[in-house]
Amino acid sequence: MIDDTQQIVHRALRAGQSCVINVFDARTGSVAEVFRTDALLLEAPNWIEPDTMILNGNGVLWRLTISSGDLREIALPGLPDLNNDHVPGPSTDVMYVSGFDWHIHRVKMRTGESVQVTRDDPARPMYHFLHGVNPMGTELAFVGVEPGPDGPWGTANIFTIPAGGGPLHQLTSGDRPADGPEYSLDGTWIYFNTEAFDDVPGHAQIARMRRDGSDLEQLTFDDRVNWFPHFAPGGRYICYLSYPPGTTGHPENLFVELRLVTDGDWTDIRTVARLFGGQGTINVNSWAPHTPSFGFVSYPLDGAD
Repeated sequence: MIDDTQQIVHRALRAGQSCVINVFDARTGSVAEVFRTDALLLEAPNWIEPDTMILNGNGVLWRLTISSGDLREIALPGLPDLNNDHVPGPSTDVMYVSGFDWHIHRVKMRTGESVQVTRDDPARPMYHFLHGVNPMGTELAFVGVEPGPDGPWGTANIFTIPAGGGPLHQLTSGDRPADGPEYSLDGTWIYFNTEAFDDVPGHAQIARMRRDGSDLEQLTFDDRVNWFPHFAPGGRYICYLSYPPGTTGHPENLFVELRLVTDGDWTDIRTVARLFGGQGTINVNSWAPHTPSFGFVSYPLDGAD
């Protein structure tokens, strides 16, 4: 059974560590710092409006006004503590969030009204971690983590569910972890990271499959550990997070790279930033709605990144 009684411990900054929100501009190749704090660990920006990002921290969502640096908690009564898996729907007033009740919820940002999308199934206990909303807003792609022989954190596979709730559709299977599913802009493909192509534990690569789970295709072929592919509006760019060789999972506080694919050419991949981060840096899509730029979080120690 899923253990839902374990104590929730939210991530926090280390002594001498900062949380820095940055912007990469694909037109110029430049990186700019837009916000810094030593008081709160923020994660996973969603860039929902030209001057607004949504992030999580300490179990709640925060609204950052980029131009002024104004950071304010968003009141969402009735929801459990939230993690860093939150994705806006086609209307930015609707946000899908993952809670520490291990379920996915739909919330109206202006009113705080929320509805639980996933449900408990005693015959098949599962943690649910949202990552993708299809372009029509009718379907969600998520990671379902089911118990294994050593405890509740067992197999991790990709599932879809109607956005209003309903039956689950399993797309991957087996004991090779898969994570980070995100829809292509036309909704026909799901891009994700998977360890299915290698016997080395933790060696995740970027792949894609059709939304019914067919036509699995490997896209990255290197010795690094690659996570979280994200499409830019318009589809010209895809960014993803790249860990050092030998990394298992997607941990925090490592030197990582952000890599960029242009015009769908997976043979010509550029590293556009090197930083101290990992978990929380780009767990969800953070491309701007209006320019080819994306936000990301770094966590430098003692002011250095």
